[in-house]
Amino acid sequence: MAVVYNETKKIFSLHTRNSTYQMKADDYGYLLHLYYGKRISADMDYLLPFYDRGFSGNPYDAGEDRTYSLDVLPQEFPVLGTGDFRDCALKIREENGCYNCDLRYVGHRILDGKYTLPGLPAAYAKGSVAQTLEMVLADKRCGVRVTLLYGVLEECDIITRSVRIENTGNKKLYLEKISSSCLDFLYGNYDVIAFYGRHAMERNVQRVGAIHGRQVFGSTRGASSHQYNPFVILAQHNATEQAGECYGAAFVYSGNFSAEIEKDQFDQTRFVMGLSEEQFSYPLDGGGVFYAPEVALSYSGEGLACLSHNFHRFAGEHICRGKYKDQVRPVLLNSWEACYFDFDGEKIVALAKQAAELGVELLVLDDGWFGQRNDDNSSLGDWEVNEEKLGCSLKELSERVHQEGVRFGIWIEPEMVSENSDLYRNHPDWALQIPGKKPVRARNQLVLDFSNPLVAEYILEKISTILRQARVDYVKWDMNRSLADIYSANAEEQGAVSYDYMLGVYRLLEALTFRFPDILWEGCCGGGGRFDLGMLYYTPQIWCSDNTDAIDRVRIQYGTSFGYPLSAVGAHVSAVPNHQTGRSTNLNTRGVVAMTGAFGYELDFGKLCEQEKEEIRKQIAVYHKIAPLLLNGDYYRISDPFADEYGAWMVVDAEKKKALLSVVILNIHGNMPVIYMCLAGLDPAKQYRENISGKIYSGEALMAGGLPIALTAGDYPAYQVMFEAVDVGA
Repeated sequence: MAVVYNETKKIFSLHTRNSTYQMKADDYGYLLHLYYGKRISADMDYLLPFYDRGFSGNPYDAGEDRTYSLDVLPQEFPVLGTGDFRDCALKIREENGCYNCDLRYVGHRILDGKYTLPGLPAAYAKGSVAQTLEMVLADKRCGVRVTLLYGVLEECDIITRSVRIENTGNKKLYLEKISSSCLDFLYGNYDVIAFYGRHAMERNVQRVGAIHGRQVFGSTRGASSHQYNPFVILAQHNATEQAGECYGAAFVYSGNFSAEIEKDQFDQTRFVMGLSEEQFSYPLDGGGVFYAPEVALSYSGEGLACLSHNFHRFAGEHICRGKYKDQVRPVLLNSWEACYFDFDGEKIVALAKQAAELGVELLVLDDGWFGQRNDDNSSLGDWEVNEEKLGCSLKELSERVHQEGVRFGIWIEPEMVSENSDLYRNHPDWALQIPGKKPVRARNQLVLDFSNPLVAEYILEKISTILRQARVDYVKWDMNRSLADIYSANAEEQGAVSYDYMLGVYRLLEALTFRFPDILWEGCCGGGGRFDLGMLYYTPQIWCSDNTDAIDRVRIQYGTSFGYPLSAVGAHVSAVPNHQTGRSTNLNTRGVVAMTGAFGYELDFGKLCEQEKEEIRKQIAVYHKIAPLLLNGDYYRISDPFADEYGAWMVVDAEKKKALLSVVILNIHGNMPVIYMCLAGLDPAKQYRENISGKIYSGEALMAGGLPIALTAGDYPAYQVMFEAVDVGA
């Protein structure tokens, strides 16, 4: 059993393959956190500290016992108003303005299978693959019933957490803060690893020690954001890729979030993750119910690589859905960098013909095919095919592309509206904007009010009509601005709008992916501004970044790899000089980098010479050979491209019979020393043949002594080395 209850001591133990999570309902009814770490069978309640802490308050129930204080004790779900002055997971405001909630344990249920969350993305599992623990807490005075939801995915070493809140009284309550998980550590010297960035340079890696005080990472932009990713790691100070304890938390949500780490006065560390408090005040009438988005937690006692493997398997097996979740994705050509807005149907068909000749399997028609969209200043919201520009219908264009032997895809941005559009002229109240105030513009567009079901339903029908008209095999869903002016004419309470907006987006995604299950959906938000498990629930891959520069992408994809699998990473070869950085890298290097993900191209094949075209044919052949390994293998970071002068990574299959090493030299100097890189993930008892020289190495030697890389001249050289296990006598 994954969930074990000790009825005598009221201790709950949640066991995964390699970890145990333990809590206790104590004599006062408070739910205390006992332990999270390597798998054990012991009860850990002896660790609880009971001392007189001076100015730390005591619950009234404790009488004159000053040794019992929630300001010190580790808790499962700390709330404001109990004498715990640390960061909390729940703030409730009553109608009279009072902030107080005193939750006590009233019962629990242990269920087979994994809980679901209405209207929200959440991990899924069947039958004995998972178990659910429901912990019910209540405060009768203010009329609140809270159900803490725990999903135990034993084989993935993942425990999910969510919260159901019900107003059981008849007075309105306001949720001012709701976090889905809290981890309390009584001791330990931890580093915080977070992933920061900006548009076109997402998920840079930052590792800093936990400080006394609060460290907060999050987004208030209406999307999980380019700036901070909703995946955070807490690692022992000495933890490395291959050793040490670390904990990961990933928010299964695509909107505003907050991840908070606080080291308190007694050197205890609290790690809270959930919805952002900013502009959030969610009303609950009597009988009202609120579900908080899910957090996925994982523990590794074997370093960061193992933690990443846990999240990669989790995303692939329990988050991504649909036809393509387990499939190698088609190699695509996106029209954007080939022609931007300057195209017609004949140019797109010509691209398709060129793509087919080189072995590309899918052509994507990017922005500019609808309304009067010849630049980025108009027509968002007008989802009508511009047949005058194309010179034909979308159906005719898609048929002609298919006749060339290539599948067909389109770009959409359904959450946005241009002021210069028929939709905005007819329904200005359908945009998020504050009455009497000129709106904040970004990219000369506004945001549709998806908290209003009528708006989402309208867009659903318009997009569905487009997809029914033509043979569409792929859709890229984009979002190119942050949310501001959070006001809905449809809402009674404005503090609910940002959350309800996200629910509206999810409803639209669910409806479209259900109606069109054979389409490959790719998420995008100005590139990687919404790269999270919430979007992966609907779109099995996400455009990693608008920056296609191979050298920058080494770093961007490195940061992304900590929490997300390679199959989720949209990665393309683009033209040089690169359109974002102006840097030139050779075609081989661009291919090596882009093959570490869902592979494709962003360039005009008509401008290539025959030698380049032949190299692309070879790249596509190589990709088809290694794609199953990339989809299903374990990923290892061999270098840190933010610190080292090279980027190197490996993918190893489950049987440790095949491994692919990729290396990109980031800096070249005169008379460079040989680079020795210690490989990872191999079987030390196996012998491996390297495909370039044919040499045979022992797995033990490659991991302990390393592989020497003899450098070639030129800017940013790159290497792909395949290792295959051979018989000792071979």
